[in-house]
Amino acid sequence: MSFFVPPEVKGRRIISFTWQATVVFSVTAIVTAISPTLFFRVVAVTVALVFYALGMLVFLAAYLRSIGRSRYEVISVAGIYLMLGGVAPPAVRRSLYSALAVQIVVALATASVRPYTSLAFGVLVPLLGLALCGLWSSVCGTFPPRADAEAVVVDEEEPG
Repeated sequence: MSFFVPPEVKGRRIISFTWQATVVFSVTAIVTAISPTLFFRVVAVTVALVFYALGMLVFLAAYLRSIGRSRYEVISVAGIYLMLGGVAPPAVRRSLYSALAVQIVVALATASVRPYTSLAFGVLVPLLGLALCGLWSSVCGTFPPRADAEAVVVDEEEPG
């Protein structure tokens, strides 16, 4: 379910999970917008809050992983979370950005159709899409090496 991504691309599981989460969120939000019964409202708010919490954890994991890589590679926040600067192949960027765009559109559309309801929590879900962009970049992204990478390793050695 990794739309538009060649099979040889690294990080296909992250891309697949991004689309799976997008589909689950979209279905629960749209069904709740169409039929706002108590059951569907509870399901929609639960999915939105779980994905938001998961997004915060993934965001932190991507950040910590990128900190580790920054000792040897030139890494920027825009490179990690927005995949700018040739970090990701165009197919990967297109797929992850598309999933993020779908999450944003569904969140805003369903929240605006039924304002002041549990669907408003859906606007938190795109954090997961952005965090998964960061996770893909921090795990599979290509960054230039640091010019002073050897100095970082030398500084770590304790005098003996």
